[in-house]
Amino acid sequence: MATVTGAVGFHDRKPDLLSGTPRAHAIDRWIFVFMAAWYIGIVLAGFIPDSLMKVEMVQTGQRPPFPIVLHMHAVVMGAFLLLLFAQTWLMATGRRAMHIQLGIAGTVLAVVVVAVGFVLVPTMYHQLWNSAQTAVTPEAKAATQMGLTIWDNITLLQLRIGFLFPLFIAIGLKARGREAGLILATAIPLPAGIDRIPWLPHTMPGNPISVDLYTLLAISPMFVWDVARNGRVHRAYWIWIAAYLPCAIAVHALWNSEWWHGVVPRLMGVG
Repeated sequence: MATVTGAVGFHDRKPDLLSGTPRAHAIDRWIFVFMAAWYIGIVLAGFIPDSLMKVEMVQTGQRPPFPIVLHMHAVVMGAFLLLLFAQTWLMATGRRAMHIQLGIAGTVLAVVVVAVGFVLVPTMYHQLWNSAQTAVTPEAKAATQMGLTIWDNITLLQLRIGFLFPLFIAIGLKARGREAGLILATAIPLPAGIDRIPWLPHTMPGNPISVDLYTLLAISPMFVWDVARNGRVHRAYWIWIAAYLPCAIAVHALWNSEWWHGVVPRLMGVG
């Protein structure tokens, strides 16, 4: 995405032992395509089993139907990931003009992703809140109340995404860099898929340490290659961690605190 693809370009390489090799040039071209495909694979691994389970729960009356905004979120986020893959593919195959043209759609879609996300968060909270208030049996009421307590904490992660994702997209718009910045920006909402992968060990819902560790792991292929290729940590990563770290500290500090559990209902308009 010519207008949103980079916090900082990664192609200002210093000469190194790999620079003149065909393998190095090939990886330079295709590393971003790999990262886009890697992200799509992560999302599918998490959301396919989770969605199938929840559809069955809706069909058996164990949970209310999905709100329309949830379907909208799935469509626009899926479109964003596919557009990321298409853009990286176009650059890797030398179709720069088409890449630039498609960048306009990427800008608009990024705005829509953020807007839908800010509608989705309170909508889902209200749905769970209403279920907790209307539960009939003590068992159902206890289960929904526990779910609401967990969702208070999840809201911290959602708010972090709502702040950092548009921030990194905006940095990309200003910098007019290349694909790497968008890859780093897209890593921010990726835990929504990672947390749903059933066979991964997690620290959730006790604490969000696994969320941060898996996010770092998700960007590690690009990071490892860039350090090996460039001989240093590119400043784009320092910018990313400088914004991510304070938010991570805030999330960990507020996680499961009585103060936060008291704030969330008021923040969501149900307190």
